[in-house]
Amino acid sequence: MSTYRLKNLLSPRSVALVGASPRRVSVGRAVLDNVNNAGFKGQFGLVNPRYPEIGGVPAVSGLDQLPFVPELVVITAPAQEVPDIIDQAGRRGSAGALIVTAGLGHGPGSLQEAALSAARKYGMRLIGPNCLGIMMPGVSLNASFAAHMPGAGSLALISQSGAIAAGMVDWAAQRGVGFSGIVSIGDQLDVDIADLLDYFALDSKTRAILLYVEAIKDARKFMSAARAAARVKPVVVVKSGRMAQGAKAAATHTGALAGSDAVYDAAFRRAGVLRVSDLRELFDCAETLGRVESPTGKRLAILTNGGGIGVLAVDRLVELGGIPAPMTAETRQKLDAVLPPTWSGANPVDIIGDADAARYAAALEVLLADPGNDAVLVLNVQTAIASAAEIATTVTGLLKKYREQHRSWAKPVLAAWVGADQEIIETLSSAGIPNYPTEDDAVRGFMHLVRHREVVVELAQVPPAMPDSFVPDVELARRIVAAAIADGRKWLEPIEIKRLLEAYDIAMVPTYAATDIEQAVSCAREIFAQGATVVLKIMSRDIVHKSDVGGVVLNLTTPEAVRAAAADILARARKLRPEARISGIIVQAMVVKAKARELILGLADDPTFGTVVVFGRGGTAVEIINDKALALPPLDLQLAHDLIDRTRVSRLLRAYRDVPAVKQDAVALVLVKLAQMAADIPEIREFDINPLLADEAGVTAVDARVAVGPPQRKFAGTGPANFAVRAYPSQWERHLQVKEGWRVFARPMRPEDEPSIHEFLKHVTVHDLRLRFFAPMKEFTHEFIARLTQLDYARAMAFIAFDEQTGEMVGVVRIHSDSIYETGEYAILLRSDLKGRGLGWALMQLIIEYARSEGLKAISGDVLQENTVMLDMCRQLGFQVNPDPVEPDICNVRLKL
Repeated sequence: MSTYRLKNLLSPRSVALVGASPRRVSVGRAVLDNVNNAGFKGQFGLVNPRYPEIGGVPAVSGLDQLPFVPELVVITAPAQEVPDIIDQAGRRGSAGALIVTAGLGHGPGSLQEAALSAARKYGMRLIGPNCLGIMMPGVSLNASFAAHMPGAGSLALISQSGAIAAGMVDWAAQRGVGFSGIVSIGDQLDVDIADLLDYFALDSKTRAILLYVEAIKDARKFMSAARAAARVKPVVVVKSGRMAQGAKAAATHTGALAGSDAVYDAAFRRAGVLRVSDLRELFDCAETLGRVESPTGKRLAILTNGGGIGVLAVDRLVELGGIPAPMTAETRQKLDAVLPPTWSGANPVDIIGDADAARYAAALEVLLADPGNDAVLVLNVQTAIASAAEIATTVTGLLKKYREQHRSWAKPVLAAWVGADQEIIETLSSAGIPNYPTEDDAVRGFMHLVRHREVVVELAQVPPAMPDSFVPDVELARRIVAAAIADGRKWLEPIEIKRLLEAYDIAMVPTYAATDIEQAVSCAREIFAQGATVVLKIMSRDIVHKSDVGGVVLNLTTPEAVRAAAADILARARKLRPEARISGIIVQAMVVKAKARELILGLADDPTFGTVVVFGRGGTAVEIINDKALALPPLDLQLAHDLIDRTRVSRLLRAYRDVPAVKQDAVALVLVKLAQMAADIPEIREFDINPLLADEAGVTAVDARVAVGPPQRKFAGTGPANFAVRAYPSQWERHLQVKEGWRVFARPMRPEDEPSIHEFLKHVTVHDLRLRFFAPMKEFTHEFIARLTQLDYARAMAFIAFDEQTGEMVGVVRIHSDSIYETGEYAILLRSDLKGRGLGWALMQLIIEYARSEGLKAISGDVLQENTVMLDMCRQLGFQVNPDPVEPDICNVRLKL
């Protein structure tokens, strides 16, 4: 698993520091002082062969001289010594190392490579190098050179920048926000963002995860971990480099639209990660997520002593997609009874500038009891009439009583005291009330909570591997692309593109290829016979954008006009692009649809996230208009509609004035088909349809470009190697027959299986649960089961088995690969009353078959010594069974594939 041994690194019982220095200004001395000042409660040792003690702490000459085995080794020694230190730590039995040292280099032959090789020899995990360190308040460990140690809390921070991590600590100290852990990951030699997302997603002390990202190394692994984590708790990211121009050299309009940061944005959206634009907004997210739970809806009630600031809050709320809570007659009557007649009578509840603490409390009590809102925002603008500090004290006292009365779930309350001094901030913060400097920040904080709630619902949906509404001619499409590649071409010819689109049931205007002027005239006569006019376009694999050379002539009505236009097009192209290879003329029917919308749809290839689907407003000015949205495939209709809805042009697809609405689902279905095409034919590098004409009758492609090339495997495992998100693997559905003719249906697990699992667990004995989980399991929470069921089929797979006759769940087997996709750890659980009927054997064979197909090199697992039935089956399946070197009650089982 990617969390393998991370607990030893992030919650160690023993730590050794190698490389501390007596120099006060050195990194090693700063780390030593921080470890001492934090009061680490475990065993701590210092290793330095040059000094017998540093800062009053005795030192030994080597790791082998310590009287204990350090779980975590912190390294601040010179770079050239790091590989040897890791080797010593591995021989000693350490679980991992935190490499603070920089300067290990990159690539083959580097010190980084030597350090990683040494670590893998002993199964060690590495954090860093070139990092600030880690701060884990729960175990009082500050193995970093940060200036401060954060207090304990419920936020985890994973940062690619040590400076950002240190800045978050300083901010948190001022606001009273605590952390469950802060990890600066540096160069991510081994432990990366995805590994830490997995760890903190499972950490019961972590309520939300904050990320500072500069670049993602393994997109499929990141998407897998981020999607899994976001299902159970908020994940917020700020990414630098938003203005980078990643598409300058793109050959197609689609490629130009799919800039680097836009793709990251699409990836974060698909993963369910909440993206913020800067550190201030990240701080606001931390303020919100670290103190309150997400509301059940997005209706916000606003209580204020200033009408203007209340209206500004409503403006921002509506702009961000929230809802000003409507006020019922009953709530209005209750407020009338406690407020002066001059109050606003609506939301925002303006209780007038002379409002004192008592008036705030009376109004707040009514709003907290009102079922018509999901959260309350309390605003205060300081006046000379009433004490802002006294109002804050009264509000916090009221909320304390309210929370005590609603322990299971309390309505979120947020606050903004404009111009508040530190005393007021501390009053609100100490009471666990998220508070902000302005109404804008507060509303954004509320909407982050709302967005997380929506994300959980969205992530529970599984994109199908193939839409049921069409069956493409995949083999024909593959032959078209393969022939072009074999011919050494990078672009498909127009007729090939038309055939490719036809294979996926995407309509295109009648299109012909003419090698000379007279053949163009002959093709035009066929179009004239159908009652249409003609469009001519230059045909050249070197001229991608035809209009740039005057290579398009529209609305030709006679053979003579076609002859003259063809001659002009060829002459212009040869003059403006003398080096271009010109194959002839494309002849198309002129499609005149006065009320059709011009759209662009396509595929782009991103170096990090693989294939990306692009949608937006089409036409020749597509880059200038820049109305586009991106999504990672695979897509279903719902995801396609979400992609469309994120553009301005989506509003034009609806009916307006005398223009009827575009045919329902027509555009979305083309997007789904393009995503499926990308899965079926990874040789397609870029694809754009521009324009696609859409109206009430349907859609028609007018022009398209397709770039092709040998497939580039970006991601490990099966499934489309160019997709960062894997589709539901329907090919792994199986009908199994076990002992006595018992028939069982096994398939990959889906999110909607959660109720079946709860029912299944009622038929598993306490003894069998202990054998599976190695500890007594008193209850299975929704969060726990959701974590099991909501897979993305990348690093983790689970097969769930049902009795074909009764439909009841009877067993489950799962596998989770390690961080380098070499070994998978398995687990299996059957209904206790159905054991001994061959189901366990069948499911184990299925998971072994799956692991082989994924290219894993081995399957491993931990089995209790007393679980003799499982151990016997492992031996029969060819597993090696050995006692665990640390835990005497456990056997390690391993099968080489």
